[in-house]
Amino acid sequence: MKMASMQISIYYLLSLFHIFTILIIPTHSQTISRIPLGSSLLASPKDDSSWKSPSGDFAIGFRYLDDQNLYLLAIWFDKIPDKTIVWHANGDNLAQERSKLELTTHGELKLTDPDGGTIWEAQSTNVSYGSMLDSGNFILADNISSSRYLWQSFDHPADTILPTQELQINEVLSSRDTRNSFSLGRYQLRLMLEGDLVLTVVSNPPGVSYEPYYRSKIADDNNTMNSGYRVVFNETGSLYVVRRNGALFNLTSQNVESWNDFYFRATLDFDGLFTLYSHPKSPRDGVNWDEAWRSVWYEPQNICSASTGDYGRGPCGFNSICSLDSNGRPSCVCLPGFKLLDSSNSYGGCKQEIVQSCDANNLGKLRENYEMRSLNNAFWPSSQNYERFPLSSEDECNRSCLGDCNCIVAVIKDGICWKKKLPLSNGRNERDTYGKALIKIPKNNNTFWDNGLEKVNNDEKDQSKLVLVLSILFGSSLVLNFVLIAASSIAIFVSYQKNKKLNTSSSLLETNLRVFTFEELKEATNGFREELGRGAFGTVYKGVITNSFSGSRSIVAIKKLEILAEEGDKEFKTEASVIAKTHHKNLVRLVGFCEEGPNRLLVYEFMSNGTLASFVFGISKPDWNKRLQIAIGIGRGIAYLHEECTTQIIHCDIKPQNILLDESFTARISDFGLAKLLMSDQTQTNTMIRGTKGYVAPEWFRSKPVTAKVDVYSYGVLLLEIVCCRKNVKVESEKEEEIILTDWAYDCYKGRKLERLIENDDEARTDMKRVERVVMVAMWCIQEDPSLRPSMKKVVQMLEGVIEISLPPCPSPFISM
Repeated sequence: MKMASMQISIYYLLSLFHIFTILIIPTHSQTISRIPLGSSLLASPKDDSSWKSPSGDFAIGFRYLDDQNLYLLAIWFDKIPDKTIVWHANGDNLAQERSKLELTTHGELKLTDPDGGTIWEAQSTNVSYGSMLDSGNFILADNISSSRYLWQSFDHPADTILPTQELQINEVLSSRDTRNSFSLGRYQLRLMLEGDLVLTVVSNPPGVSYEPYYRSKIADDNNTMNSGYRVVFNETGSLYVVRRNGALFNLTSQNVESWNDFYFRATLDFDGLFTLYSHPKSPRDGVNWDEAWRSVWYEPQNICSASTGDYGRGPCGFNSICSLDSNGRPSCVCLPGFKLLDSSNSYGGCKQEIVQSCDANNLGKLRENYEMRSLNNAFWPSSQNYERFPLSSEDECNRSCLGDCNCIVAVIKDGICWKKKLPLSNGRNERDTYGKALIKIPKNNNTFWDNGLEKVNNDEKDQSKLVLVLSILFGSSLVLNFVLIAASSIAIFVSYQKNKKLNTSSSLLETNLRVFTFEELKEATNGFREELGRGAFGTVYKGVITNSFSGSRSIVAIKKLEILAEEGDKEFKTEASVIAKTHHKNLVRLVGFCEEGPNRLLVYEFMSNGTLASFVFGISKPDWNKRLQIAIGIGRGIAYLHEECTTQIIHCDIKPQNILLDESFTARISDFGLAKLLMSDQTQTNTMIRGTKGYVAPEWFRSKPVTAKVDVYSYGVLLLEIVCCRKNVKVESEKEEEIILTDWAYDCYKGRKLERLIENDDEARTDMKRVERVVMVAMWCIQEDPSLRPSMKKVVQMLEGVIEISLPPCPSPFISM
């Protein structure tokens, strides 16, 4: 027993040591600016005073909510333009004008209305003063010790935690209700008693938490000492869970920016994502200072698919469809025949525009008054299925739902028809899951989605038209009959050709791509005037397109393909469909396509910060931490293409020019999936050499199968370029040994002279441990023998420090030993 007790004591001492090392600034180092008893603030448009921290970074006071004409007691970042709120007290009970926040002479912190009634108060006794600290923590303390807090806002978080703040077991972050409302929302983050950090949806009214839609998987059922018991947010922008044995579970990836230059916050957003944000402390080039918060990390990665269970309405509310936008956020739209419950809240769910009646007198008229429309890849996995049966044809499911007054949606999946009642919860669009939803709407409803929605009963209408034509023929003169026969034949032929064309494009329509005409893209690019770049697949132009629904305009990159494989038409459709079904934060998203005559064009989202080549090979060396984060992002994107797509995609041309950077400098891989447009079979075959000189794997030049390991090789070269901020071949180098980067890098690694690779890079030179780690990973990637190269998933794990790296052998026998 004594030994067990001693072990537990050691575990706790280790835990305290880790916490001490994580929290860089101890409490005694913070400057205190005391707010004396009797001080007060007034909620008034004529008085915008607040209690500020010594540095001026934070302030506490009243924030006027002009859409409600009421006041919120809050703490906010005071030096940045948008004054971002990080804590609030009375979101569900907003204050009127002339309400007062007072630190009374008795040491009570109270928010009262104009009549003196208490709206909110901090429970504490023996208070001597208050203070707004530079950490963003508002405290009430006594005179006994400056580090003894009788009450602090950090112990009562709202939706945000700040660096140096901790969350204990069962302590909760609660989201806001909507983007602009500070009322209690329906999402919670909590460190569970068993030690896992979870995100859950809370019932309405609040009280019951449903099944988690995100779980950190820290807890170990076989060893309670491995379970988490405290969440710590350190000043460098990293979130940890401290285990009971003192070990740390890192929730976020490596640090992205220097904490000296950036503010950080971790917020449970109103849309259910727990997000780590950073914001520069001073204006800088290329950053919109008014909207400079950017997402560094978030969970879950796909909230649409993560939300499951039998209860709750899902991220978008009942009777809606959830899909991810380009930033990984849920985007919501109502089903056809439905409209928003609240026109100002697209996340609040939808209701029927015309309620279907089950009155006995109306049952016989269902097929007359309703029609079915289909939506590809739409599912409600947790909604109630009240009937299911195997199908012989899609029309069977269509007719069954159409004549059933309880059926609103029928889902066809895996040869089964599933009939569903209202309400429909957790709706999502899953591009990688094949199936179809049939949605019943009134015939006079004109709602139409151009991202895959189509009428189901077109064939029936065509048959009705044919019967009508034949009836006219038999009732008319012989001459007129011949004329009508000829006209009808032409009409039927044209209709057939049109339907044939639509059917051949169905796989693309299933992916919700927009189909452009060549003239539309010619107009969007002003005659293909502004060229963004050229590559093996064609030329890229900058363009501006208009959203057909909202009327909004967005900048796009339009790739005009110039070389296609044999049977290029078929290959174009197939590969465009594969590209469209990929979705990852480190891939450039395909917006649409054009397939018209000889013209083959692909429309991508526009990346505002250009290519990695221009970023890394510029005059000055970019931030070291940012370069590392970009490298890891590229690795994750390639790993997704290799291992997580329905169809494996080998890029075949990984290089800095094919890595683009979005507005937040997140790496986005482009040109993936296009290799098959230039060659008919790229996977495990002996074929023509593709790729770019310097990045091409050795097996391209030999009679060896080409596998995903060619991308691993190219990534290794790219990794060295990111570390050294130089190209892989430097012809103008004065030193012969430095011309080929891969050879030189191995010589430096073997000779323990890695500092030569990062000369004039002060940030990297102070982080030699990670420099060595990245170079070792690169050495494994560029092994001449493909079987020695790790998978991209393992490469990412090595870079992130999840797994150890063994000493790499010499990559090539031709490198000097």
